[in-house]
Amino acid sequence: MLQTKRRARVERGVTLVEGHDELALAVAAGARVAELYLCPELWRAPDWPLVEAVGVTGVAPVELSEAAFRKAAYREGPDGWLAVVADPAVPLASLALPPDPLVLVCEQVEKPGNLGAMLRTADAAGVAACVAVSPATDWGNPNVVRASKGTVFTVPVASAASDDEALAWARAHGLRLVAASPSGTVDYTDADADADLAGPVAVVVGAEHEGLSERWLAEADVAVRIPMFGRVNSLNVATSAALLLYEARRQRSRQRRG
Repeated sequence: MLQTKRRARVERGVTLVEGHDELALAVAAGARVAELYLCPELWRAPDWPLVEAVGVTGVAPVELSEAAFRKAAYREGPDGWLAVVADPAVPLASLALPPDPLVLVCEQVEKPGNLGAMLRTADAAGVAACVAVSPATDWGNPNVVRASKGTVFTVPVASAASDDEALAWARAHGLRLVAASPSGTVDYTDADADADLAGPVAVVVGAEHEGLSERWLAEADVAVRIPMFGRVNSLNVATSAALLLYEARRQRSRQRRG
């Protein structure tokens, strides 16, 4: 049975993936599909190999009429692909990090669109993992899956129930905490002034309205700012994360060339 409510999804350990491209990326990343619903009448182009790839795991697809599929779909303009897939999140303690990892930590970020946008950037920038702290929205939220274009299945994701849990995990992995804040004392591009993003680093961003809590600002190794030249004092959290992650990628590339 298709469920979009968080409690029902969490109890089953699943999420919904709607859309051909999102499902194809999830399957390519090894996501386990439990149910598959199709409406070939709505397909932009046939892709029976994707159906066969899902069927390899023993899942029998269910074909729906256009009317039935539109009723089951949770977004406007469905393209005829809808699946129930295992929740992409893993326990925080089980996240395996490579040497010198770049990690994104999101404290109390609420909007699925922002989490999804950050995942797309994380995938593009080669981030090792994304961690949600005290999350108001779970990684399996169908709107996170949608906004991420399926990259929630390509970037390892986990949640921490508390600041203590997330901070202990970060310190245990030797991550330098770089907090993004309008009150930061260092420009985010100034590697020579402690904004060094080239080693084992966790870029930490905060909630949409309040920003990072005092706890994270106090625990951070450095608080960096993004210079603002207009009348607003901060950028959207997903935009801020994108700037910092790509600055980290730039610094890392420069270090390897050096």
